[in-house]
Amino acid sequence: MGDDICFLSVTEASRLIAARQLSPVDYVKALLARIEAVDGRVKAYLTVAAEPALEAARQAEAEIAAGRRIGPLHGIPFAVKDNYFTAGLRTTGGSRLLLDHVPNETAHLITRLQRAGAILLGKLNTWEYGTGNGSVYFDLPFDIARNPWDLDRFTGGSSTGSGAAVAAGLAPFALGSDTGGSIRLPAAACGLVGLKPTYGRTSRAGVLPNCWSLDVTGALCWTAEDSALVLEAIAGHDPADPGSLDLPVPAYTGSLEGGVKGLTIGLLRGLPEGEVTPDIAACVEAGARALAAAGATLVEIDLPAPLAHYRRPASIINWSESHAIHEADFRQGAASMGRALREKMTSGSLVRAADYIAAQRLRRHLAGLTQELFGRCDLLLLPGAYRVAPPLADPAAVLAFTRESAMNIASLTGHPACSVPTGFDGEGLPLNLQLIGPYLGEAAILRTARWLEAAFAERAKRPGLRGGQAQPSVPAPVDWALRESELARTVAQAGADLPRVASRFMEPAGVFRPVQPAA
Repeated sequence: MGDDICFLSVTEASRLIAARQLSPVDYVKALLARIEAVDGRVKAYLTVAAEPALEAARQAEAEIAAGRRIGPLHGIPFAVKDNYFTAGLRTTGGSRLLLDHVPNETAHLITRLQRAGAILLGKLNTWEYGTGNGSVYFDLPFDIARNPWDLDRFTGGSSTGSGAAVAAGLAPFALGSDTGGSIRLPAAACGLVGLKPTYGRTSRAGVLPNCWSLDVTGALCWTAEDSALVLEAIAGHDPADPGSLDLPVPAYTGSLEGGVKGLTIGLLRGLPEGEVTPDIAACVEAGARALAAAGATLVEIDLPAPLAHYRRPASIINWSESHAIHEADFRQGAASMGRALREKMTSGSLVRAADYIAAQRLRRHLAGLTQELFGRCDLLLLPGAYRVAPPLADPAAVLAFTRESAMNIASLTGHPACSVPTGFDGEGLPLNLQLIGPYLGEAAILRTARWLEAAFAERAKRPGLRGGQAQPSVPAPVDWALRESELARTVAQAGADLPRVASRFMEPAGVFRPVQPAA
């Protein structure tokens, strides 16, 4: 089967393994051979765990041969963003400060997957500490991951290697983390399904934190069915994560067959702050027409507040909490940080406490108003990324791709959201739309995403790794004294522009309480 093995979806590989038509050992060997052959161009992996993966594959193969197959992920390889801790295997976070960091613990989600029989292949490229300011400066100890559809283009941030690895056929699925879109943006750029679950639905224990009250863990996969399989394995309560939901995990795969007839889909209007390209807008409209033709009811819905009201508090919260988490590293090693992380830490150090509290109050207010939308519809349909993956040689386009999107809505409110691939533009670059659901609405999102996959052509297409010759534009050195004064003005203005919720009785702590089902 050669490279064909490497481009199997999780579901396809699982069925072949169950039928004894695919050996886990052969599967891992094929993926390791492809990593060896092409990852020098893709730059998805920071660490490849070849021998442990082969040993796990041999164990899985023996168990399956003996009739002890655990479940659908038994024998399926995967990889993880390098902010997931792995005992005995280095976790760098893409940073000079952690180049020699070998944890003595393993992230909870990796443990869950390994207990399900899945096989860890290695650690994937990421922005430093899994965060940044939206720009790429080419100043980290590892080269940036490249988009497999065009190696001269951006993968999206910050789960850069996760998007690149799956799209390039270097892992059938990968774990990432999403604070402001960092699962969904790489999925959109790389033509994948990227699901950010409800805040608290999956554990963050053992994942280098970025922003406590925004961070969510999840997977990037080829299909919605793959996403459902993986979510069933990784979702669930974890007492080591204080934000974890203590609720039963549904059989997400069992609800995929229901179709969309009877669903009410809210077509979200009036979004852009930044330009949605005609191709992306056309995908959203085409998705709406297809859903209506299949029996869904389409209603037009507006956000309860301008998109900027979601973006501003998310920025202030993210800056503040990231600085609080990494304050010691910033004080001791700012000069060793890349520019993006250093700028973010600097910004966080400048946020006033009153502005952080105001941001959390507004967040709680908007979360409630957004949840009320689901009294009128089952899901929201809207753009995700506003444009296709930009050239790495165009810094302004990279920044616009990252900052000008509709990803912040669900990040701020904690709702589940999914980037769904919708075919390709005239240059062969992936297009996308986004689905947002009510709290714990992952099943309806995945069912609808699966139906949309069938409605859009070319889902079986795989990238050819074209390009890779263009030279990126490397920014000039920074005058940090000048830059810090510029950041101070930006942060002060962000706080001044933040809408205030006018109630002295509204505690911001409510946003940290996990979502609970209605009585």
